[in-house]
Amino acid sequence: MTILDRFRLTDHVAVVTGAGRGTGAATALALAEAGADVVISSRTEDQLARVAEQIRATGRRALVVPANLARTEAVAGLAQAAYDEFGRLDVVVNNVGGTIPNAFLDTDVAYLEESFHFNVSTAHALTRASVPLMLASVGDPEEQRQKSVVSISSAMGRLGGRGYLAYGVAKGALAHWSKLAATDLAPRIRVNGIYVGSVMTSALEFVAGVPEMKEQMETGTPLGRIGEPEDIAAAVVYLSSRAGKYLTGKMIEVDGGIQTPNLDLNLPDLQPTDVAPATAP
Repeated sequence: MTILDRFRLTDHVAVVTGAGRGTGAATALALAEAGADVVISSRTEDQLARVAEQIRATGRRALVVPANLARTEAVAGLAQAAYDEFGRLDVVVNNVGGTIPNAFLDTDVAYLEESFHFNVSTAHALTRASVPLMLASVGDPEEQRQKSVVSISSAMGRLGGRGYLAYGVAKGALAHWSKLAATDLAPRIRVNGIYVGSVMTSALEFVAGVPEMKEQMETGTPLGRIGEPEDIAAAVVYLSSRAGKYLTGKMIEVDGGIQTPNLDLNLPDLQPTDVAPATAP
């Protein structure tokens, strides 16, 4: 086996959430180029159809499952859909997630809980549903050890930055969830994740349209540029394949080298108030 053979996922089956565009779409296509058949899901069917066409152009199969992935029963159902369609399940990529930045006093409990649900509970629901089906995918012992879960976290899950409380807490929780799940699922299933930096997806379209903000992000990144979806997709292939077979419970930082947030949201300091706090019950 050559070193490049270790990156191949020939005849593996993968599930990628949030795969209609951006990082999810690039990841689904990369896995197909490495040899996997892919189940792709997001809300928007026409976006998924375009990604499926690209997957099929590589010679691999694609199953499109439009769904509201904020619903844990919907995201969990993707595991069975993969097994029913392809007869096995090897790779799960927990990519769906995200939360809009918010000031501290605008971040109520419901907002925090919603962020946790969308970023962490969905990943747990899909992975929990996938584990029995991964173990049921009969293969030789070496192949069976290559079952892999990859969670897409964020650099804000390890950094401090004003305005990112709900998002950062949820992504930090997802990272630690990955480490704990790795312990529970070893040695048959590896669980790793990626701390993603700023990547040029639709979420950053506004930033890209404001030269001053784009320049701030680029100059605030040691490598001097905003990331591309393929940068993340390549890391997912590594973690999913035999190339990464000696990694579990690890978080890879694919973020251009940042050690501090590269975008200041310009949220002001809190100011003194004359309003007395309510008495706690």
